[in-house]
Amino acid sequence: MQKNPNKKMVESTRKHHDSDAAQLASLGYESEFRRDMSPWANFSLGFTYLSPVVGVYTLFVFALAQGGPPMIWSIIICGLGQLLVALVFSEVVAQFPVAGGVYPWARRLWGRKFAWMTGWVYLIALFVTISSVVYGAGPFLAQILGFDVSVNTTILCAIIILVLSTIINFLGTKVLAAAAVIGFAAELIGALVVGVWLLATQRHHGLGVLFDSFGAGSSHSYFYAFAAAGLIGTFLFFGFEACGDVAEEVPNPGALIPKAMRRTIYIGGAAAVFVSLALVLSVTDIPAVIAGKDVTPVDTVLRGAFGVFGAKIVLGIVLISFLSCAISLQAAASRLAYSYGRDDMIVGSRLLKKFSSANHIPPYALLLAAIIPAIIVLGSKVSEDALTKIISFASLGIYIGFQMVVLAALRARLKGWKPSGKYQLGKWGVPVNIGALSYGIIAIVNMCWPRTPDAPWYDNYIVLVSGIVVIVFGLLYMMIHRSYGHSNMPYDDAIPKEYISTQKKAQ
Repeated sequence: MQKNPNKKMVESTRKHHDSDAAQLASLGYESEFRRDMSPWANFSLGFTYLSPVVGVYTLFVFALAQGGPPMIWSIIICGLGQLLVALVFSEVVAQFPVAGGVYPWARRLWGRKFAWMTGWVYLIALFVTISSVVYGAGPFLAQILGFDVSVNTTILCAIIILVLSTIINFLGTKVLAAAAVIGFAAELIGALVVGVWLLATQRHHGLGVLFDSFGAGSSHSYFYAFAAAGLIGTFLFFGFEACGDVAEEVPNPGALIPKAMRRTIYIGGAAAVFVSLALVLSVTDIPAVIAGKDVTPVDTVLRGAFGVFGAKIVLGIVLISFLSCAISLQAAASRLAYSYGRDDMIVGSRLLKKFSSANHIPPYALLLAAIIPAIIVLGSKVSEDALTKIISFASLGIYIGFQMVVLAALRARLKGWKPSGKYQLGKWGVPVNIGALSYGIIAIVNMCWPRTPDAPWYDNYIVLVSGIVVIVFGLLYMMIHRSYGHSNMPYDDAIPKEYISTQKKAQ
């Protein structure tokens, strides 16, 4: 008699869930999340967080004005650098598939203090990034609704998008997964369909233009200009770690999340390069953009290609991309805050670790990921420039958080850590780890480099200053509250105990 295939599928699923629960229990946790997120949805979450459409539409004009068409090569360079980081993260999450991402990873690789600071920097960066995404989406929503774009309408529309994102996240993992897939579809339309149409109907240049700077950076070395243009790549290629932030909501996370992380880089990078290529070849007067005479070339190209009504449809697709990006960011931030709270590592842990048994989400952690970004957005009413100054920390903070994990992984390897998860780099572990750390340090220096010599020093060094302020506040918090010592959950267990005992004997 033939066995019922549905019964076999149910048994296989149950075994996977039992195995996942056993692995998590071995790490000291019993999860309250439901593993309702499919591999496809997990990839979509990382993709919409990375959001090539949001990144390109936000920084394309800046990158083209700074470095000319060759700026597109910086996207590829940054993609390769962040792929190395993703490979390191893949090994870590395969062994430690715990909700929250960089904080629990740093905790297992190094220790409590280091993990606390990693999570602090990254959590602040996530809050700021959420505010920057919804604020950036504000003008798109205002245009679609027929509002005049102003500070007030941008703030109103940004808050509307933030509220919508929060509602979707409150509906649970299944709705979050569906929203991520819809966002992924919107990203593909925004990147591929728009890109193909532009190349077919609006192309004004050949591929040779990608090697012509059109005089960009003529006042100093072109390397300086290319490095500035490269900020588009550093802004684009993060988000893959969101796949690991929801590790307790994915079945068989040790095998599936590393695949999702790498696919996010591959497909997201390809989409970003393609849409950037289409835009570069469609801009009629590139020298005018470099000279600052045309500050809205993307709007000009879209209106020329699709007309006024068609351009609004494209804006709608872009808006969906912004919304899905905000949803993914908020999900990541809430899981990190919950992870902090579950380990009693921060003020308010009693609320942050509360869990909704109905929707299987951490409600207060989600509220925190809505309230803080809303306050930052409202702050722009006092000073638009103040918002710009705060947002300048976003990418830097995320890169610092990444590199703290990469550094912790390299340190653990040198102390004897041998990754034992379902994804392993083997003999390539140390070279890839060193490459990831080297790339990250270069990217951080590039982000902090002063580029406005005529501005006051605090504006010229705003990215560096904002990073120092966040880190100093974190250190002061650690000194005063000492939350990092409140939890007895496992830490630094990646490092073999034989190594630790050998070091103690040597001392």
